[in-house]
Amino acid sequence: MGMSEKDDGLPGSPESTPSIGTLVGNLSEQVSRLVRAEIASAKAEMAVKAKKAGIGIALFCVAGLLSLYGLGFLLHAAMAGLANAVPLWLAALIVGVVLVAIAGTAALIGVKLLQKTGSPAPEITVKSLRDDVAAIKEGIKS
Repeated sequence: MGMSEKDDGLPGSPESTPSIGTLVGNLSEQVSRLVRAEIASAKAEMAVKAKKAGIGIALFCVAGLLSLYGLGFLLHAAMAGLANAVPLWLAALIVGVVLVAIAGTAALIGVKLLQKTGSPAPEITVKSLRDDVAAIKEGIKS
């Protein structure tokens, strides 16, 4: 070895090894980028769940509206039936029962859709964040 060569037993030269400040700066930038990506993922997941919940809620509104119409027809049928025994009350009663049956069907479908939606928490993003924290802890240990 000549005088200009230095062999300190460490891999790489000091010029090619990044400084602690550079490493901390890179870590800060990468963590910031990771957090932004996780927030974007959470927003996307929440949007999907909100859409499913919105459909279920809309069907509940339909069920409520049809129930009100059905109740109106049932009340009208009862009134007409008591007033006189003509087929008009029977027709109103049939229409009322059909509307209530449709409302019941819409309510059942709405319940099933809301149950499929599950928890409103962004489960995929939470799992991803846990994995990220575990990876960072593992990286710090090694």
